[in-house]
Amino acid sequence: MNGSRKLSSQEIADTLRDRIRSGDLRPGARLPTQAELAEEFGVERGTVRQALRALQDDGLLSNVSKGSPPRVAEATHPTRDEPQPTMVGLAPRLAEAFSAPHVRVDAACLTAETLMMALGEPVRLIHEGTIRPESIDVRILLPSRKINLAFPVPVEARGDEEDPVHKRWLDQRNAQIRVLRHNLLALRTSHQLDVRVTFRALPFTPPVKLYLLNGTEALIAYYMLMRREEEMEGGTLEMYDAFGTQSLLFSFERNTGPRDAAFVEQSQQWFDALWETITTDLTLS
Repeated sequence: MNGSRKLSSQEIADTLRDRIRSGDLRPGARLPTQAELAEEFGVERGTVRQALRALQDDGLLSNVSKGSPPRVAEATHPTRDEPQPTMVGLAPRLAEAFSAPHVRVDAACLTAETLMMALGEPVRLIHEGTIRPESIDVRILLPSRKINLAFPVPVEARGDEEDPVHKRWLDQRNAQIRVLRHNLLALRTSHQLDVRVTFRALPFTPPVKLYLLNGTEALIAYYMLMRREEEMEGGTLEMYDAFGTQSLLFSFERNTGPRDAAFVEQSQQWFDALWETITTDLTLS
């Protein structure tokens, strides 16, 4: 698929994840066999197995360890009493938020990967005609390209050389922004909705991901750091990387009680203060 360089398990997982989120692979559908996937992507079966396990950890696949091909997991609806991985829990919360006439989503995160994929659910419902908000306002805070990130970073510094881990993060950040913005702004033409999508650049690395929905709910998850290896141009690179899709997503709702209401209010004030003060215009170059 990409010349002589073989795809990593993460790249294969990302491709299959996109197929699931786009609806090409629907809940309950069987995936191709490991042998078929290995042939499609031009890799060994072990690489395919790693990708499938990652998708199972995200809650997107079931029966990965069985003899038959895995299935796409059925959609679930998490409760606040039972936190679920961010990749599983965010989409239904967004779908519920998009049922309001005027939708406002604020997010502060390391990349827009989880939000980009989770927004596929409310966008799908809009296309189906199940929900139809009048306006959508999405604001996203992401780290600036100019700062030295706390993570992801190489395990060993590479001197004055260009940091391939930072370049990889920046390429992913920019690609996710473009897809997210395109998918939402397309609703202007297809459904004549009032849609605004704006981004600002943070001068620091956020240790958590925060989602604020319609000013009534705050969802927070911790980035979990892991040491891992990835094949890059020039060889294998060890890095400390963040895995946010598997982190548990905790929900706080304004009408639950004074404790939750205070958390939602303070989280919104924190986000607004950053947006209006020390953040800068976000560039994709």
